[in-house]
Amino acid sequence: MPPVEVVEYTDPLCPWAWGSEPVFRGLRAALAGRIRWRRVYCILFDHDDDPAPDPVAETAWYARYVEGIAAHTGAPRALRLSRVAASSWPSSLVAKAAELQGPEVADRVLRRLRESVFVLGEPADTLGAALDAAAGVPGLDPRRLAADAASAAVLDGVRADHAEARRPVPEVLPGAPAAASGSPHPGTAKETPDGGHRYALPTLVVCGPGGRRVVPGWRPYDVYAAAVGAFCPGLPTAPQALSGVVALALHRTLTDPERALLTRGVWPPPDVVRVETAGGPLWLAPEEAGTHPATRPRP
Repeated sequence: MPPVEVVEYTDPLCPWAWGSEPVFRGLRAALAGRIRWRRVYCILFDHDDDPAPDPVAETAWYARYVEGIAAHTGAPRALRLSRVAASSWPSSLVAKAAELQGPEVADRVLRRLRESVFVLGEPADTLGAALDAAAGVPGLDPRRLAADAASAAVLDGVRADHAEARRPVPEVLPGAPAAASGSPHPGTAKETPDGGHRYALPTLVVCGPGGRRVVPGWRPYDVYAAAVGAFCPGLPTAPQALSGVVALALHRTLTDPERALLTRGVWPPPDVVRVETAGGPLWLAPEEAGTHPATRPRP
């Protein structure tokens, strides 16, 4: 086991986590083979949340909320949001189950789950919708994914994530210095209905020999790189930029912020497929476009 672990507290349906994808993709690529990267699914939309008295009004409010976040992050947002997600449990179960098929498959499945809400406007908030969003991911065994997502072991894993997310380190509690920053999302831990706290999303906790570094909220690449660099000297202060063809082959889909941060040279590459959103395009590799939900016929 590598001596350094990066723990990413996240949720597949979180708009701030979606906006952090460019930085986290670059960071994971820079750290490949050097650390252990572990995701904890925090359950942003929980079972015990009170139902909205007016779902239409709630959806309109939440769409404006996502639009405000996208103004900071530059991330795409759906042309039309059908509803606020009823639950994060189904997408978290599918994301956790995908980890059993390897990190590459897990990354691509999680990405599809994020795109379900922020590109398509149809949050993967049922098990069927989450499995459908993952359909066609290269290397994925869909039958195994469905079986694992319904298993007691994966449910126990997500329950453990839920509990871990509600034991935040002191550095992110209200009033702590680590939670103070110039970011529009500083990352102070959120109060829970029972009077406790959970991590704000996303939060990275980097643990290494002799200590830890905590980076809560939405931050630029160099802030995360400095935290990890305390344990992994030599980490570049900017992510490696690849050609558009290579970056699309690696990541399968790219937003404009990802294209700006992670690619160089001529854009767009040949045969790339452009999907329009209210916050700029999502670019699909040609082979990804063949199975991506955005290119499937809609009822």
